[in-house]
This record gives sequence, C-alpha cells and structure tokens, in this order.
Amino acid sequence: MTQEQQAFEPVPLDVLIIGAGLSGIGAAHALSDKCPDKRYLILERRQAIGGTWDLFRYPGIRSDSDMYTLSYSYKPWSNRKAIADGPDIKRYIEEIAEDSGAIHNIRFQRRVVSANWSSQRSRWEVVAKATDGSGAEHEEHYEARFLFSCSGYYSYDEGYRPDFPNEQNFKGQIIHPQFWPEDLDYAGKRVVVIGSGATAVTLIPAMAKTAAHVTMLQRSPSYVVARPQRDGIAQSLQKWLPLQAAHSLTRWKNIFLTQFFYKIARNRPDQFKQRVLHMVKTQVGDVDMKHFTPDYKPWDQRVCAVPDGDLFRDVRAGRASVVTDTIETFIENGIRLNSGQELEADIIVTATGLKVNALGDVVLTVDGTPMLFNERMSYKGMMLSDVPNMLVTFGYTNASWTLKAELTADYACRLLRYMDKHNYREAVVRRDASVQEQPFLDFTSGYVQRAANVLPKQGDRAPWQVHQNYLKDKLAIQYGRIDDGVMQFQ
Repeated sequence: MTQEQQAFEPVPLDVLIIGAGLSGIGAAHALSDKCPDKRYLILERRQAIGGTWDLFRYPGIRSDSDMYTLSYSYKPWSNRKAIADGPDIKRYIEEIAEDSGAIHNIRFQRRVVSANWSSQRSRWEVVAKATDGSGAEHEEHYEARFLFSCSGYYSYDEGYRPDFPNEQNFKGQIIHPQFWPEDLDYAGKRVVVIGSGATAVTLIPAMAKTAAHVTMLQRSPSYVVARPQRDGIAQSLQKWLPLQAAHSLTRWKNIFLTQFFYKIARNRPDQFKQRVLHMVKTQVGDVDMKHFTPDYKPWDQRVCAVPDGDLFRDVRAGRASVVTDTIETFIENGIRLNSGQELEADIIVTATGLKVNALGDVVLTVDGTPMLFNERMSYKGMMLSDVPNMLVTFGYTNASWTLKAELTADYACRLLRYMDKHNYREAVVRRDASVQEQPFLDFTSGYVQRAANVLPKQGDRAPWQVHQNYLKDKLAIQYGRIDDGVMQFQ
C-alpha cells in the first residue's frame, strides 16, 4: 500500500450510493434532478454500469417484466420489444447515466465492506476496497451524510448451487448461468437445464436454436405464461402522440393491468389457475400438462413470462422437452432420475437460483454497534429501524423492480429537502414494541425461503408493512407525511 493510499482523505459527500445498476443510476438521476445542490458519489464494485444486466451473460438474457414499467417514468422506452434483451437494458441504463451526468460520479472497482454511522459527527464512515489495474486491493475511506444502498438482493460472487450426488462422474460440462463461459459452444450438443424459473425458461429457447436438444429438468412446475414480444397499444400510441406521452400512458396501462390480474389471481386462485393452464395447453400441444401444473396458488411464487410463447413453441416442435422428476445421481453421460429414467447430456446447466445477499455483505454498524439486517424492521420497504440516514432499494416481487426503485429515489430527495428546510442532521425510524413481526416477503419461492434469516422483517401495520402494490406505495411514499410520528429527527 502506498503512502498516498494510506492517507486517502474522506470525501465530504451528501449522499453515497452503493451500486451502479438500474437502481443506483436511477437514484443518481433523482438527485441530479430534484436535489442538484447535493454532492454524491456512486461506488460500484465492477468495472461497468448495469448491475444485473452487465453481470449475467447467458444466452437469451432478458427482462421478465414489460419494459414500459421496468424503465423509468422520465426516460421513455423506445425499443419495439416490450420484453427486452439484456444488452438493450444495459444500454438504457448507460443512457440515463450519460443524460444525468451520473457517469462522471461513479468510482468503479470499489467494493464497500463496512459502514458505521457516527452519531457524534452525524455522518456515515464508509470503508471500501479499491482494486487497481494490477488487481491489487487497497483501502479507501469515504464520509457521507446519507447512505443509499442500491446493490440489489443477491450475491454477485456465488449463485445458489446445491450439490448433486456424484457430480464428478459426469464427463461433460456443468455450468451455472451466473458464471457463463464466453466461449461455450453448445451447437449440436445435448443440454439439460436443471430448474424451472425465469432463468430456465429464458435459456431453453435461446439454446434450442442450435443445440441438438434441450431438456428442462424440474423438481416441480412453475406457472409459465406467454406475453407478446411487442405491445400493440404502445406502438399505436407512439404513432399519434409524443414519445413521453405515449410512454406514460402505456406505463400506467401496464401498471393497472398487472395489479388487476394479480388481484384476480389472489382472490380467485382456482379460476385463474385453470385459465392459465388452458392457455398453456393451447400453445404447447400434445404434452402432458403435469409439467406445467404447479401444486401452489398463482403468485405464491413469481410467474414466468415467455415472449410470444417461445418456450412452448420449442416444446411443441420437439427442440426442447420438459421432465418433472428428482435426481438420483449424475452418471458419466448425464443424469439418472429417481424414476429410473436417464437423461443424456453433453452440458448440464444448473439454473437453480440466486443466493440472497442483503446489502452486498456490507458490515453495518451504528456507533460501533452491529446492525444485523435480519434484526431490523423495514419502514415502507425503504428504511431500517434504528439505522439513521440510510435508504435501501428493494423492488416488487409481483411487478417491475423499477417501480419501487423510482419511488424510493424520489422519497430520498423529499427527505433530504425536508431535513434541509428544518435544519435536521439525522432521520431515523423507531419501532414501537407493539408492532408484531412478519416475514419481509410473503413468497414461497426457494430463494426467499432460504433467505428467511437474511432479510429484515416487516410489521403488522403501517408504516412497517411491505406492500406489493405500486398504487398503495405511491400514495404512502410520494404523498404521505414525512414527519409521521415514526420518523424521528435531530
């Protein structure tokens, strides 16, 4: 470590943003637009903008939400695809960074390792590990009035990867989608994809274009619905209206439709399930419907979307197939199932999910006292009990992530302006002892259940509830009082 690195002086910032993905760049845009007097920096552990959309490089990577709600309200989505490819989303994020000037306020290859709130100084003291051109790390120190965590909810270093019996027996390649080899050649190869979530239903149609055959091996089915690759109403509106107006109308149309269908699914699950299965049956053809019939209610887990029914088309054409079974053991040329069936494979893809990683493994303390994430209660899904001057972006499970990210960024600006007006230096939410704890997410997906001891709690009443409802949140976050009796100021 050089003398210059050891003596690195803290930067007196108003806001320090962690992460330069969709949320972090959105937060920077909000600050530039609504709090132009604030000095901020973004610390990004990677060497590029984009977050998820830069990390994942597997074939066919795409959004599983429509782009009119996954995009921001102020930046119209002009691409003709309503369900977009990963590289297009990454370019969209880069454009916001350029437009807002955020690109000049990013420090790449900075991994935040700890953050301590000093009550005496009313500042966050942040330690980051910076990587230089040779790969060596040195320590840097930052200070900020506010900390804004936009690092997502899963580990970039490892995905969820169960150990399967006798994996060493398999003579082919085993790959996790989170760490896709750039030079992988699967043309003419037999591929087995383990999993039935969003990653699996994305990978299979992409690989089926050139692979000899692709098999989706699932322990249990997921709900899969076809969605149009292009939004006809959006395209028509763009012909007759300015792009911003057309974008706003399409965005609200999709918000209301998503909420409408979600409400039907939760209130009338049996009827909704039968409707979804009927739609699948008409598209998938002569295939046993047990492979597409989950044993849980719609939206107990996230529903998978396939643009223009591409997965169903490949199954119908015989380029792909679905097997519902459990794994007995890996064998030399594939997988033997507990039913006795053997699946031959040259490549096995473990699309088994993410590892939830709250706050990107940042060690969080207040005056030196550890603030464990799972011991905190979430305030409006944005702040943590007893943790001053900090916001956390966490999106929806039943709608686009960006909807909540934009509300959170706008709220941060409201809070900063309010504190300036009243000359406050500290804002913290205090939990009443009578508020009962509930799980942060009411979701049965594996990655959520595995994270029960990682995620914070929510409460049994407002403002401690985490709504999976954009309209409720918009009223509570955008128009609700800042000084609501729960938020305390000094």
